[in-house]
Amino acid sequence: MFHPRRTLRALLLPLAAGLALTALPAQSAHAASTLTNAGFESNGTGTTTPTGWSAYSAGGQTAASFTESGGHGGSYRLTHYSASAYKVETYQYLSGLTNGNYKLTAWVRSGGGQNSAYLALKNCGGAEQRTDIPVSSSGWIRIVTPVAVTNNQCTISINSDAKAGNWINVDDLTFTSGTAGLPIKGSDVSSLAKSEAKGGVYKYSSGATGDALAILKSAGQNYARLKVWVNPADGYNNKARVLATAKRVKAQGMKLLVDFHYSDTWADPGAQSKPAAWAGHSYSQLKTDVYNHTYDVLNALKAQGTTADMVQVGNEINGGMLWNEGSTSNWSQLAGLLNSGYDAVKAVNSGTTVALHLAKGGDLAGTRWWFDSAVSNGVKFDVIGLSYYGYWHGTLADFQTTLDDAATRYGKPVYLAETAYPFRLDSKDSHENIIDLSSELVSGYPASTAGQTQWMKDVASIVEAVPNGRGLGIFYWESTWTAVTGNGWDPTDASSGNGWENQALFGYDDRALPAMAWFSHR
Repeated sequence: MFHPRRTLRALLLPLAAGLALTALPAQSAHAASTLTNAGFESNGTGTTTPTGWSAYSAGGQTAASFTESGGHGGSYRLTHYSASAYKVETYQYLSGLTNGNYKLTAWVRSGGGQNSAYLALKNCGGAEQRTDIPVSSSGWIRIVTPVAVTNNQCTISINSDAKAGNWINVDDLTFTSGTAGLPIKGSDVSSLAKSEAKGGVYKYSSGATGDALAILKSAGQNYARLKVWVNPADGYNNKARVLATAKRVKAQGMKLLVDFHYSDTWADPGAQSKPAAWAGHSYSQLKTDVYNHTYDVLNALKAQGTTADMVQVGNEINGGMLWNEGSTSNWSQLAGLLNSGYDAVKAVNSGTTVALHLAKGGDLAGTRWWFDSAVSNGVKFDVIGLSYYGYWHGTLADFQTTLDDAATRYGKPVYLAETAYPFRLDSKDSHENIIDLSSELVSGYPASTAGQTQWMKDVASIVEAVPNGRGLGIFYWESTWTAVTGNGWDPTDASSGNGWENQALFGYDDRALPAMAWFSHR
């Protein structure tokens, strides 16, 4: 049906959309200094403009915003949905605010697919602040948005620019004093030195060739992670190489995380093999080995003026380390090895943070069991690191639950020690990629530059939302591991390939990818 008035409105309003969106909230009749009806409980179902809230749509699609049953906390929630494409904003204008730092918290869900779906704080006196709504069709996720109010007012805004059938749920908002952000925006660059030695090239998004660390720094990276193997077959990721790369990291003004694997090769949940030099050593000798190796590497870093800011005593030690002596089947011995590492770190520099790192990002019960055991066995540590890969470790809601619980239960800061996401599925070299099928992907996050970017924004939002400011940040895993002949996964086999180049932060043309934008997360 033809609606002349609606058509005219649709033509005129986009021209003044910026003006309309900034001016409209000031006309709200519901101005207050605290959020009204923040849980959408006042009106039951089917209300487009619930008490305290207003709805706006340039295309006259305000009916796409409505309340319905099925709340996060109470009985009702706000939903954005329409069977046809729509753009809608649900907002509330607050006035009479005391100037200062505020934080909006909300519980959200989304089926994904929108052009954009986000919470915003605007007209607060400074730059608009936004947080995208992560794709989570079942579990609720808590997100935060901080803002500095400088003009005694602020508009809380829930926005959808959606395709037909897309939906979001929003509930239980709070707007209180506080701040948020991520101190650590890092990546693991352990592959870099060998890549460069084998001819690897790195470019800015413009196509200009540059130093990979400088490119990452220019995008906002402020922390680099380097793994240490004891005596690897290829001569990389050993003490000498780590010392050399650490100088470059610190020269960029970045902080340094040193990740001890206590092995000559990959240590992870499936493999924690002792270095050849320590083979046959007794448990007592292994404790000394851990101390001496940890102290030696860190003291050499300190001596050259590149003191480690954080250290991981072990890598993804779900089942312990230095098997079999340090297995979780013998917690008292594992505790002794971990404390030997801790003591060595603090002996070199008492200010270096000691982290324990598990690959259990979505495993609440497993994380509790491990750290409960560590605490009961007297293990010393400062922070908790969890690997979380969405295609292996549960849903985003599972990740949030586990991360929040670890921070609260143990009273420690937490960080996302490893994550990544593919920007394509095909392989650049002859080696099969670890993630190479669309069926392996996380629903709502395509294997594209946009999907990779959205994944990083959304996991960053989850870490940022950890209660009491205990979410430290994220390390993207192996941002620089592009497909370069000779820089494969196996340090004992020069012809081995790379199964990770489709999850690097540099594309197949060697250029910086859009996902580096997450480094500039507040």
